[in-house]
Amino acid sequence: MNTNQSEEQQYWTQRYDENRTGWDVGYVSTPLKEYIDQLTDKNIKILIPGAGNAYEAEYLFKKGFKNVFVLDISEQPLNTLLERVPEFPESQLIIGDFFTHTGTYDLIIEQTFFCSFTPTKEKRSKYVSQIANLLKLEGKLVGLWFDIPLTTDTEKRPFGGDKELYLSYLKKHLEVVIFERCYNSIPERQGSELFGIFRKKIK
Repeated sequence: MNTNQSEEQQYWTQRYDENRTGWDVGYVSTPLKEYIDQLTDKNIKILIPGAGNAYEAEYLFKKGFKNVFVLDISEQPLNTLLERVPEFPESQLIIGDFFTHTGTYDLIIEQTFFCSFTPTKEKRSKYVSQIANLLKLEGKLVGLWFDIPLTTDTEKRPFGGDKELYLSYLKKHLEVVIFERCYNSIPERQGSELFGIFRKKIK
């Protein structure tokens, strides 16, 4: 591991080291599982940014999706994924900063990653712009956003928001296919998640 870690890398690595991962439910969440289950093209190129322990990547890979790329700023959760799924291609495990990542993808899966970084207008706008840059034409962003009050306390991550706030950013570069209160959240997240499907805007 690179000893010259950024402050952000150190923060997340420490949280994994100390097992302060309250957002981690330990398995692929039901809304994303059910979305994945209806996908038919197993050749699509998929990115999961800020993936953490990446249960979605594990589920996809075991269902035959071999073109899945996992991106996280900390090496530790990627190693954990490799321990669970030793056959997962190491070349598709990327340690890096989402905001400087390059590539093009058919599908980006958002597992509350948007809610994990400091919620400044600049950062959230940059997230949406970067999503659009990484999506192919007709590519989709699909995932979950926490529908909880926004906090600025960095120890209270994930940071929240509501549908209107999220859309104020997302609609700048993406077309809304669906963005609604999640009906199939796991019990402990009932009433606190939004499920969204967005398509890259064609200029």
